[in-house]
Amino acid sequence: MSELDVVLADLSAEGDRLDDLVAGLTPEQWSLPTPAPGWTVHDQIAHLAFIFRIAGTAAADPEKFTAVTASAQHNFDGAVNAALADYAGDTPEVLLSRWRAERSFVVDALAAVPAGQVVPWLVNPLPPIILASAGIMEQFAHGQDIADALGVELERTDRIKHLVVFAILTKDFGYQARGLTPPPVEFRWELTLPSGELLAFGPEDAEQRISGPAVDFCLLATRRRHRDDLAVTAVGAEADHWLDIAQCYRGPAGAGRRPGQFAPATV
Repeated sequence: MSELDVVLADLSAEGDRLDDLVAGLTPEQWSLPTPAPGWTVHDQIAHLAFIFRIAGTAAADPEKFTAVTASAQHNFDGAVNAALADYAGDTPEVLLSRWRAERSFVVDALAAVPAGQVVPWLVNPLPPIILASAGIMEQFAHGQDIADALGVELERTDRIKHLVVFAILTKDFGYQARGLTPPPVEFRWELTLPSGELLAFGPEDAEQRISGPAVDFCLLATRRRHRDDLAVTAVGAEADHWLDIAQCYRGPAGAGRRPGQFAPATV
């Protein structure tokens, strides 16, 4: 399998696992509020369906993607919220069907992109493997919101390694969201996957260092947990500052999560 094939397989597996979590929910559970202000469980899945729909369109029909997203270039958050209206009247069964179709669509579309070709996206064109990794990030983040709404704990696997790499590649997003200039220093990253495998990136002698469990790192980078509730540590002033502003998605940071906001969940 190619590297892209591996990421796409993991994207599909993560989608299937989240599907298993929501497929048996009651109508009342679909209407539960999640930690994302104003969003229900239904909204979270609708958002994923929308994101996968436009990502699949970007890969399969770039001209259509450009036309569809033209209005979102300068107000992506507004476009995302507006897109939820397209799914608002869906029953859980209809929404699940649409989301499943979009998941299949984006995987097939990204797999079909010729080698070496990039895919248009909202700010810059991206290699298919990066867009697939962004899909894993989306499912991780919004799946965590759903799990928090249901009071359950998701079992994380080494598939989050793609999100770790994505978060490191996008480490400047937190600065950009706040109008800050990223510091001209290199970071050392040492993050441990659920299996115990160590992922290490950056110069071994870097003065700015971030380490800890990869799951906690992903929760931090997706702003689904406050740094005080995680075992991610920093050495160096710039690294410590990054823990306060970390985010691996573009746009406004939002309020994030409060220290101690979440009680221990059931498995």
